[in-house]
Amino acid sequence: MLKHMRKTTTDFGKSVDHGYSLVELLVVLFIIITFAAIAIPNLMTMVGNLKTRGDARDLNGEIVLAKMRAAADYSRARVYADLSTNAFRIETCPYTPSGPCTWTPDQSGTQSLSNGVSFGYGSLTTPPFNTQASLGQAPGCLDNSGSTVANTACIIFNSRGIPITTGAVPTPNDALYVTNGKSITGVTISVTGLTKIWRSDVSTANWSQY
Repeated sequence: MLKHMRKTTTDFGKSVDHGYSLVELLVVLFIIITFAAIAIPNLMTMVGNLKTRGDARDLNGEIVLAKMRAAADYSRARVYADLSTNAFRIETCPYTPSGPCTWTPDQSGTQSLSNGVSFGYGSLTTPPFNTQASLGQAPGCLDNSGSTVANTACIIFNSRGIPITTGAVPTPNDALYVTNGKSITGVTISVTGLTKIWRSDVSTANWSQY
């Protein structure tokens, strides 16, 4: 077994090997514990922020894809977010001049948020600058009978790639927010369909754009 040794020289010029003293080992252990106490919380915060940022980018990708689906197929498409299961997917509705949409899941499938991340925006009340009139998730989704589905949020695009309400009126108020309990990341959509990704601390609305 490899031992950590140190050498000292006696008055007679003879080298003698000694192990580290208990005090030296305790000093080294104290230094390691101090660095760990500082580094681990910062590392956990960084990992949490990376998760929320990654989920926001995934949401942004789905939103952009839904916009493209609607324009390409001359139909409506929406991002359906299940706020209770923390999952989201694209759904499409073939063009119908009248009557409710018959929404069907897109072949791209369902995605889930990362572990420790959920839909929400904590106790914040102020939206990112020049976006929503008031902070909130997109409106609830309607099922194929026209009833609102509880604990959902939907961003709908018409055939021109414009975000609209369930009444087909263009809207600048759609957004989806996710949080890990320490920070909040959101995707907002302008009335022209332009998306932006934002981040804020969970306790103070200090939004900054990614």
